[in-house]
Amino acid sequence: MLLALVAHRAGETNAALAAAAPPGVEIVSLTPTQALVGLQPGDAALGRLDVLPTLDGVDDGLAALGALAARGVRVLNAPAALLAAHDKLLTARVLHRAGLPHPRTRLLEHGGPLPDLEAPLVVKPRFGSWGREVALLTDERALRRHLVELANRPWFRAQGALAQELVPPLGSDLRVVVCGERVVGAISRVAQHGEWRTNVALGARRVPVTPPPAASVLAVRAAAAAGADLLGVDLLPDGAGGWTILELNGAVDFTPDYGLGGDPFVAAAAELARLARADGERRAPLVRRVGELAELAGDEIGGLLADVDGVVSDPLEAA
Repeated sequence: MLLALVAHRAGETNAALAAAAPPGVEIVSLTPTQALVGLQPGDAALGRLDVLPTLDGVDDGLAALGALAARGVRVLNAPAALLAAHDKLLTARVLHRAGLPHPRTRLLEHGGPLPDLEAPLVVKPRFGSWGREVALLTDERALRRHLVELANRPWFRAQGALAQELVPPLGSDLRVVVCGERVVGAISRVAQHGEWRTNVALGARRVPVTPPPAASVLAVRAAAAAGADLLGVDLLPDGAGGWTILELNGAVDFTPDYGLGGDPFVAAAAELARLARADGERRAPLVRRVGELAELAGDEIGGLLADVDGVVSDPLEAA
């Protein structure tokens, strides 16, 4: 069986997954265009499209994943799942509908009203990563000044930003990697001294950890809510003995440090192979999931999901 990791940038995680392929499975990295040319019915594809470096959307290729599904390729991390993870506004709506703990979230738009949330607040891009453009604002005056600065950002004028309640930072978070319904890896990310954000890109260090059972269960539920097959789930302790889901990562990168008594890439590759071989029709559930999330999105992202739905549900046109 051929399983393609569909991304514009292969990266170390994709290379490690390919090297960990179980017997009878070949794992390769392909761009969306290469996948459209090379994959046939019976093959499988895992969507690994990331947010754009410009912070205003997702890599091109969502429609290609939909076309592959229409062709009979088993698509994991389908377009709807990637958007549910990468669009933080849609993430908030998906988690809220599933009854999962997540900071209260409001959309900030250029020229729009201030959010009905009490400071301190975190303001971040809708499509963000690497800790870029994430600000902690302690009062309304600071928020207004920050909005004046954001007015010059193309990503803000195009997509707006999110305002979220602050989950009090404790200097570290927990990232859990879920594949299928199984936790295949986890790490604690410890912030650099003087930095409240825990992004490795901002100097945080990884510390091996065994996730508490409650955190593992919550991460699996979050992946199910997003409809994702391979997902990173960032969690923070809520101060009451539980956990809050901070963010989802649909193109999660991980390292050997994430291993839970074994190789996390071997565990993930084996689970991806199992999902790719799973019996049963996947296209109909995919179409239903796209429709559900398009209704939740309620804006231009809903239109994009509707376009993907058209590709998925019309295999003759896709061919």
